[in-house]
Amino acid sequence: MKEYFNNVSKINYEGPNSKNPYSFKYYNADEIIGDKSMKKHLRFAMSYWHTLTADGTDQFGVGTMLRSWNNVNDKMELAKARMEAAFEFMDKLNINYFCFHDRDIAPEGKDLTETNKNLDEIVSFCKNLMKKHDKKLLWGTANLFSNPRFVHGAGTTCNVDVFAYAAAQIKKAIEITKELGGENYVFWGGREGYETLLNTNMEFELDNFARLLHMAVDYAKEIDFKGQFLIEPKPKEPTKHQYDSDVATVLGFLRKYKLDSYFKINIEANHATLAGHTFQHEICLARINNALGSLDANQGDPHLGWDTDQFPTDTYSSTLSMYEVLKNGGIAPGGLNFDAKVRRASFEPEDLFLAYIAGMDTFAKGLRVAYKLLKDGPIENFIKEKYSSFNTSIGKAIVDGKVGFNELEKYALENNDIKNRSGRQELLESIVNQYLLEDK
Repeated sequence: MKEYFNNVSKINYEGPNSKNPYSFKYYNADEIIGDKSMKKHLRFAMSYWHTLTADGTDQFGVGTMLRSWNNVNDKMELAKARMEAAFEFMDKLNINYFCFHDRDIAPEGKDLTETNKNLDEIVSFCKNLMKKHDKKLLWGTANLFSNPRFVHGAGTTCNVDVFAYAAAQIKKAIEITKELGGENYVFWGGREGYETLLNTNMEFELDNFARLLHMAVDYAKEIDFKGQFLIEPKPKEPTKHQYDSDVATVLGFLRKYKLDSYFKINIEANHATLAGHTFQHEICLARINNALGSLDANQGDPHLGWDTDQFPTDTYSSTLSMYEVLKNGGIAPGGLNFDAKVRRASFEPEDLFLAYIAGMDTFAKGLRVAYKLLKDGPIENFIKEKYSSFNTSIGKAIVDGKVGFNELEKYALENNDIKNRSGRQELLESIVNQYLLEDK
């Protein structure tokens, strides 16, 4: 098989003192953190779209990326070349999982029949490579946003022909995800939203989207697909108002339509930023609602109001995020998918490796620090003490549901000396910094 990244050898762990840019400083796959290896904690995945198909095109210029497989003219041969490159890339980075949209791995044909035939051929090709390289599919999904047919949405479209096409495309995507042993299937509502309510029946669109998801649940049962279903929240872009704007909104939608027992949530860091939240906030909210499914690891630029999908390098954010994951008992069967792309000016093939190394090291560092923080307990102990007034007397009676307004009024009338204690935010932030700086 052709070597697509011949300037890069296998990336190894060399420790934080290494000056070799093509080495891991913190990600030591077999290092045991608590009860399992880093590899099992983090479950890193390669995003097929940003890594293999992105060419650097933006609103102001054509693509810049130098990729050896782009010299292949035939669309199906190009798809196979990309896939060979993908498995070489994962081998050299010691990444065990990958994620894809259906249109990432195989080109659309002249109609749905030809498109599905293309998919079948590539899926067969992929299965052989997965076996040869011992790789797994973290999740699959359908691209229901790029083609002009989805101008009004997919599950929320006003056009029944488009709705039917979307259903057929999802059906096929679930089938190939199952065939490849995918552990999850993601629904990202790329155009499930609206620009103005002047031409939108919001209630009907939400009802229809729920109908589509119920159909997916029914079909998964029909074909015995055991993978976890996920919804990925995203605010704003590409429509002004997305129906799946953040974790809280998605939870409300799932509960209203009685889908909450079938779906968990795939949370992306940059989407959290766009929604006005931190990554930690969104993970925590999903965790306490038993809805944390998987993570898209990236970061946005606080100075820009769109989805920049940068590789994560903020160890403070990764520490707090992994703190929530550890409190969740782990992320499996989800993982950390690098839904991130190199910058347009980072156009050489080697830049892909440097970007992934930075991202993997960032979350490995975050994992190590988060584990120590959780094990030593300075934050948990502080929080426990903060709410200690609810452990005894009237506080415990409130928690146990044994008092109402009458009893609380009586207590308040007799208790005129209310004293609060400091929340010590700055102390706790400095403790996190201390653990980050001490970890080598």
